[in-house]
Amino acid sequence: MAEVKEFTLPDLGEGLTEAEVVRWLVEVGEVVAVDQPVVEVETAKAMVEVPCPYGGVVTARYGAEGEELAVGAPLLTVAVGADASAPAAAEGSGSGGADGVVAEADGVDAAEDGGAGETSGAVLVGYGTGAPPARRRRVRPTPVPAAAAGQVNGVASGYGRHAVTPEVPVRAEAAEPAPGPVPVISPLVRRLARQNGVELRTLTGSGPDGLILRADVERAIGAAAAPGAAAEPSAAVASAPAADAGEVRIPLRGLRGVVADKMSRSRREIPEATCWVDVDATELLAARRAMNAAGGPDAPKISLLALLARICTAALARYPELNARVDTEAREIVRLERVHVGFAAQTDRGLVVPVVRDAHARSAESLSEELGRLTGAARDGSLTPGELTGSTFTLNNYGVFGVDGSTPIINHPEAAMLGVGRIVPKPWVYEGELAVRQVTQLSLTFDHRVCDGGVAGGFLRYVADCVEQPAVLLRGV
Repeated sequence: MAEVKEFTLPDLGEGLTEAEVVRWLVEVGEVVAVDQPVVEVETAKAMVEVPCPYGGVVTARYGAEGEELAVGAPLLTVAVGADASAPAAAEGSGSGGADGVVAEADGVDAAEDGGAGETSGAVLVGYGTGAPPARRRRVRPTPVPAAAAGQVNGVASGYGRHAVTPEVPVRAEAAEPAPGPVPVISPLVRRLARQNGVELRTLTGSGPDGLILRADVERAIGAAAAPGAAAEPSAAVASAPAADAGEVRIPLRGLRGVVADKMSRSRREIPEATCWVDVDATELLAARRAMNAAGGPDAPKISLLALLARICTAALARYPELNARVDTEAREIVRLERVHVGFAAQTDRGLVVPVVRDAHARSAESLSEELGRLTGAARDGSLTPGELTGSTFTLNNYGVFGVDGSTPIINHPEAAMLGVGRIVPKPWVYEGELAVRQVTQLSLTFDHRVCDGGVAGGFLRYVADCVEQPAVLLRGV
């Protein structure tokens, strides 16, 4: 007898709580192998292919392409075992199936591991390398008054394929909802109800054993919005501002939501200050040309961003106060020995900050190679969460947008960020005479808790000296 196992969206790490379904890689009825990628999802940090820890036949998929799922929400169910080639049909199969339905076979919960099939050798958070996943206990429905129960057609147990779904779920008219557990599993259903002010305890579910499905909540929302509906509009709906004509609302979610939250937290927690200086970058550009010419036509080219990153690591060695973070709970400044340089990269998905690990131990050539690799991965969306976190200092080259200066927001929880404006020909006094030189503006935004202006000014002046006279770096070689 085949056993139906449910695979839920695993914890993808780095505190991510949701992901958007980008593309399904398998169809219902298709045979999948252990650790085979079954769906491509987009988190707030990266595009990820999710492997299934079970081998068998896909009996149902949950979530349409473009739909956002919470961690722990069902992704798909797989029939595992001797009879897996002929899986039982389960209601909700196909994209966008009924949320929260857990198929049962012979009274065994679909999420329970009876040891009857292959299990994954890969490690997903929440899915071990052979230990059975935690048993999901079915929530039994709250008893419904007889008067209300009479308005609903009977619901068959088992897979629920013979259930007769009522046109509108019954909402209890009692002043207070009945006590006891709410018969709903899916976190998406709970969120939908919460956002629209629907009291789940007042609904009678159309799923197996009275389980409340997404369709039940949507019908309740539609019934409340219909003309002449007895139910009063919820407080959440009533308080929602009316949209003006031509107004477009864009949800702050995914990458945009994470960026917004991080920027807001940085502004709330970090007392930042900014200092800046105009510098003559003519000699730095000449040094770069000489380096690339010495390497030959086939050697990889050293980028300007790599030289600036190398200068920053040298400056942080002199001023380690800025390679730090503040532990607000312990009221301590934490200075860090290793330098992981983040750099701002604009992509089609928005602003991301890839991280060059151990930048202090890399040469200019190694930095250039790693910066190029990470930039390419950022543009095609293949950066891993680990490549987007853990930076200790950020370099922001906003000059590529054709602007001269900025006061960047610190990448929380770091202590400083160096901004670089565009390099343009300008009149400049050079060796006592007016000349046309390649000039740029450097700006340093720093956390005033970790140091005072003297340290920040010393750091910025050293960076400026290295840009104007690259030979200054030789003192530390």
